[in-house]
Amino acid sequence: MGEIEDAIERADRESFTREPPKTLKGQIGYLLKQMGSAKAVALELGVTADSVNRYRRGARRHARADVASKIDDAVRQRWQPQVRKRRQKQAAATGGITVETRARFGYTSSAGSTDDGRFRRLTVKLPAAYAQRLFDARDTGASDQQMREIIAEGFKEVYFQDGGGRATGLSDVEINDIDYLDLDY
Repeated sequence: MGEIEDAIERADRESFTREPPKTLKGQIGYLLKQMGSAKAVALELGVTADSVNRYRRGARRHARADVASKIDDAVRQRWQPQVRKRRQKQAAATGGITVETRARFGYTSSAGSTDDGRFRRLTVKLPAAYAQRLFDARDTGASDQQMREIIAEGFKEVYFQDGGGRATGLSDVEINDIDYLDLDY
């Protein structure tokens, strides 16, 4: 996963209205309910169906660390999909998306101005259209670089050009060397 996709996933997890199951037995029970069979769960986790049934019955109380991580990821990925969809739909329709980052920003501008990239810490609320483009890009399997370009374009419009009120000669903004990037919607 890329940095942008990780940030979207973290933002999705923050939208949970209830915490997912914490016990191994509870997590396996949830996955069985979602996926329908022990065989399907086993295939997802890379273990045998017998192991899944042992987890479900409580005969095995602890999974190996790598399997426990896969179980946790599988549960969180499927947890509260309607809540996630509703928040994303709201962000894409009216709410927009807030991007907080510390990264190196470079840009192409008119002659006489500096275009040397420099680190900036920015928190910018991007309009709903950028949220929609970002979610669409993620859903179609866009690369991290393509999603960065969408965010950079939003920063160009909202932060650097202030909605068209300044820096009108600015033609291109790039985001590089991301220290951190968080999204909220």
